[in-house]
Amino acid sequence: MAELRKIIIDGREIEVDPAMTLIQACDEAGIEIPRFCYHERLSIAGNCRMCLVEIVGGPPKPAASCAMQVRDLRPGPDGAPPVVKTNSPMVKKAREGVMEFLLINHPLDCPICDQGGECDLQDQAMAYGVDFSRYREPKRATDDLDLGPLVGTAMTRCISCTRCVRFTTEVAGITQMGQTGRGEDAEITAYLGQTLDSELQGNIIDLCPVGALTSKPYAFTARPWELTKTESIDVMDALGSNIRVDTKGREVMRILPRNHDGVNEEWISDKTRFVWDGLRRQRLDRPYIRDNGKLRPASWPEALAAAAAAMAGKRVAGLIGDLVSVEAAFALKQLIEGQGGSVECRVDGARLPAGNRSAYVGTAAIEDIDSAKTIYLIGTNPRAEAPVLNARIRKAWLHGATVHRVGPAADLTYDVTEEGTGRDALVRLATAAQPQDDAIVIVGQGALREADGAAVLGQAMALAEKTGAGLLVLHTAAARVGAMDIGAVTEGGLEAATTGAEVIYNLGADEIDIDAGPLVIYQGSHGDRGAHRADIILPGAAYTEEQGLFVNTEGRPQLGLRAGFPPGEAKENWAILRALSGEMGQPLPYDTLAALRKRLVGMHPHLGLIDELAENAWQPLPADAPATAEFRYAVRDFYLTNPIARASQLMAELSANARARRAAPLAAE
Repeated sequence: MAELRKIIIDGREIEVDPAMTLIQACDEAGIEIPRFCYHERLSIAGNCRMCLVEIVGGPPKPAASCAMQVRDLRPGPDGAPPVVKTNSPMVKKAREGVMEFLLINHPLDCPICDQGGECDLQDQAMAYGVDFSRYREPKRATDDLDLGPLVGTAMTRCISCTRCVRFTTEVAGITQMGQTGRGEDAEITAYLGQTLDSELQGNIIDLCPVGALTSKPYAFTARPWELTKTESIDVMDALGSNIRVDTKGREVMRILPRNHDGVNEEWISDKTRFVWDGLRRQRLDRPYIRDNGKLRPASWPEALAAAAAAMAGKRVAGLIGDLVSVEAAFALKQLIEGQGGSVECRVDGARLPAGNRSAYVGTAAIEDIDSAKTIYLIGTNPRAEAPVLNARIRKAWLHGATVHRVGPAADLTYDVTEEGTGRDALVRLATAAQPQDDAIVIVGQGALREADGAAVLGQAMALAEKTGAGLLVLHTAAARVGAMDIGAVTEGGLEAATTGAEVIYNLGADEIDIDAGPLVIYQGSHGDRGAHRADIILPGAAYTEEQGLFVNTEGRPQLGLRAGFPPGEAKENWAILRALSGEMGQPLPYDTLAALRKRLVGMHPHLGLIDELAENAWQPLPADAPATAEFRYAVRDFYLTNPIARASQLMAELSANARARRAAPLAAE
């Protein structure tokens, strides 16, 4: 790190890295500098001029603090530290002038603007602007853009900060937005009227400092001061993005990202952000029992009694779905194993070895991608499996990393070196591997689902070992790592668990078909595939409606908090299992969630270390020769991967749009 340099800001002397910009130095000193175009995760544009400061002994005009580095400042007399003023009369006058120019063409939309109440322009006009306008001419107006079903536009409000253009180009890796014209004719536009083709486009809503880009699905449904805000964890993929769930009454109105540098930075995918309409539809809100081939509503005592009678003395298997919290999985494991049955969480057939955390989680952190110089993608399409992680790989690629892919072609928004599409290419890579600096191997679930999944994982671990790389197993199910951690697995996998089972207790596993024969008890939140096959339905809470631990793909336990309550008679998942155990005469040894957690953490101490990454001891699997088949990716349709997403009208529309885009255009000959 470069030697720190002294600088005096508003009479306070601080030491900062000379590579820092003045706006970063001021942030470090706790001094607020207004800004519209500057964003710490985007390139510097320097075009809004709101962040002007005075440099004593410098030019006789204010300087843009976002574009000037500390090392560019000249020392004062006799080598004294350079002096910067952020609240002098010169700065105050400059900011008022900039704000007056920004508001020249800005419409008086505040009462009807969806950004009202959380608008940077509103706040900064109050704090740094003047209370009059000298402008009498008519305001300029521009046409609105159609960016698709997610982002609403009111381009007359645009102040040309270009944050949306820089985000889509740099982070999302698409080239559909840009700026045309100069001076008063300058406007942000979409080239050739295209809609946005990205799984991350919703982030430009958060980035826009005015009301030019707003959320179409959320528009005009609530004001920010009416919302109850709850910090939680996303379960749409296994990344464990940190989110904030905003509710009005019992309804989830919107989902926003929270900053977590180690996981999702401050981005979330469109599925995470907009899936909330799926929380309202197709809900299971009362128990059901199948009589004569038809499901009929039942009371809780009747349904629990029927489930207890069905399980008594029978061979029972428990299946754990993709969205289940660790507590619910733990309660199911104790309930089923108490009956002499077995539990399985690898419902997609992934050959993940029980008890070997270095093989089913890996040894690398998501943050390691930032500093990686070589990245190997084995049987994974991160753009569909974890778009925010894909943006991180793109960031590493922009900083010079080379990305090698073993798997079918797919547009990942960055250049990749194709190593082949099948397992033979992986064996070749692992055999010829040499030690490397800062390498990381990322293995997808598509590579591990086939019969030779263990051999593929062994080859990937051999590649990681020979190159000195970290290994990251990229999961697609938010519940998987936590369930593996508590040992919710059966020797021999899904087939061994279900073969010969007379009763199957299905806890939210909607991605599999259960053959005719066994009686099925389904516990979940939505009327999806699992409920269609069920003989008894016990309605549970969705992820926003109960507290729950989730362990993300890198092995980091995180706590999701309850933002609302389940609809109708639906109950929290752990409580249903506790009630059922009491009905069966073998009550589980806890009556509260706190007691359950205490027992859980007593048996698995690392789950009590919230937001901490445990070191995983390296236990390589044997590098057996896998089959010669090609890899197939785990996620076919990014927007429809779980029952909540499949219940969402918006996700269905996005899925249809993506399919139409992929269909080859016909030549008009």
